[in-house]
Amino acid sequence: MTASKLIVLAAIMASASAFAPAPAFNRLSTAVRAEEEPKKGSGGMYDTRDPEEFVDEDARKSISAAPSFEEYMKQRAAEQ
Repeated sequence: MTASKLIVLAAIMASASAFAPAPAFNRLSTAVRAEEEPKKGSGGMYDTRDPEEFVDEDARKSISAAPSFEEYMKQRAAEQ
């Protein structure tokens, strides 16, 4: 093979990797682990998965208690 053919072959092989399939999605990589510290997001807020009820003077900062699953299902059935 000539040098130009080797260069073309190398360029084709290198560019072929751009069309390779993406790696498989791994659920473990996105799982929330309880032992990890909460991470601060880009908006400056910490991630909270199950916040406790909290009442603040400023209503925007308050967190109301979430209904139980049974209460939610009753409310949903009443709406339909």
